[in-house]
Amino acid sequence: MAYTMWIYVVVILILSEAWGKVPGSNQNTSVITSTSPPKVHVYRNALFNQGRDVNLTCSERTWNETFYIIWEIKLKNKICKISFNSDGGSEDSCNDGKSLRNTSSSQSYLHISKFSNNDVGVYKCQSPYRGGTVDVIINVNTTVCPTVTMRVKHEDNKTVAVCKAERGYPAANISWNFTGNWSVDPVSTEDGLLTVESRLLLPEGTDAENIKCVVRHPCWEGEKPFSLNHIQGNVPWLLILTVMIITMLVAGLLFIAQKKLRMLRQCQQSDPSSSKSSPTEDVEEVQPYASYVQRVNSIYNSSADLFT
Repeated sequence: MAYTMWIYVVVILILSEAWGKVPGSNQNTSVITSTSPPKVHVYRNALFNQGRDVNLTCSERTWNETFYIIWEIKLKNKICKISFNSDGGSEDSCNDGKSLRNTSSSQSYLHISKFSNNDVGVYKCQSPYRGGTVDVIINVNTTVCPTVTMRVKHEDNKTVAVCKAERGYPAANISWNFTGNWSVDPVSTEDGLLTVESRLLLPEGTDAENIKCVVRHPCWEGEKPFSLNHIQGNVPWLLILTVMIITMLVAGLLFIAQKKLRMLRQCQQSDPSSSKSSPTEDVEEVQPYASYVQRVNSIYNSSADLFT
């Protein structure tokens, strides 16, 4: 008897639980049984290099299924709209070269020619189709290649290799080809660009010329290794560079001065000297004897004339 009663109790509990799950009584099932068309929301980020052509896609559906497409674009300096519907109507308030195009399979996309910093912004697309609607929001930004510098510092009796990727976007990823104790310190700037510095502690006796930092950034494909400039002793690398530049300038000035001096000497040798003495006049030599003979002869001649 007791066994039969337990069976009745179990049957009643099962029926009550089944009645509690009638469709429509649960809040989650109301969404499934709702007659409103489904609406899909998509959020994504996109980075592009400046100067390249960019294509943004709103939906993979073709025009046979789509009623219209509206791109609402919020840029740094303006807000504009580009749209097109299946009846052929269109609108373009951007007037900056952006255009709606179609693929060979009749899929629509927004084309941006020669992407620049002026095209950075939020691109929102709405595309209703037969059976639902797609809303896409794309945060579009540009990549900025960082400037990478490497050096070796000596501080507190320790040798530290420093690799810095300055003023890039997004932040660069720095690693080393040497297993050791290293850290990464990201720093942001006022204009939104990012600087990342990585410091690697080198054990005593490590040859820093074989150390390389590996930088990854969307600005270039893959990764780039950078060698370190090894500085001996405690002399700053900037001081050595300054001394080399000054030495080259001094050598250049000495070369120019020596060349000028050589040209001056050649000019002095080719021109007649102003200190030369003036030419002496030719003076006829006086021959006293001849004059005397001449005078004697003239006297003789005069006496002869008197006597004749």
